[in-house]
Amino acid sequence: MNIASTPARLLPARDAYDYEDFRARLVDPGLADAGFAVEFLGAPLLAVPVGGVRRGGYASFGRVVDALQARALLGTAPGFPGLRVRWSPYRDTCHTVEWGEPAPQWWEGDEVFGRFFGYTDHAIAAFMRQRSQTPSSASSAMSDPCSPAAT
Repeated sequence: MNIASTPARLLPARDAYDYEDFRARLVDPGLADAGFAVEFLGAPLLAVPVGGVRRGGYASFGRVVDALQARALLGTAPGFPGLRVRWSPYRDTCHTVEWGEPAPQWWEGDEVFGRFFGYTDHAIAAFMRQRSQTPSSASSAMSDPCSPAAT
């Protein structure tokens, strides 16, 4: 079966659905402004570049062809060094486009991940509180359900 890729495009950061959420959580909110909305199927989601204390980022895609297209688009934008696609071997897990330094190992705590992605102490603490109150809190941050959300 040959499934064509959905055309994607880069839009200004402020066009992303999650723009305000990222601005509120980042140590340097200006990085949200320097990012780009990656739009697939009319859903523009923010890709935040590296800079300052933010050492890396990623975006998740359900299909490899969409991840490859997003990597190509972000490759034309500043702030996304070392773009790479990480293919998932599992049908129910997303493929990711990553940039910047390699992310911490899966066994590292949420605080380590939060600092790596440049989030404020307040945002990290709020995430950890929320996570501890959910039934899936025992699973790692890397096993969250598939979403086209970018980080």
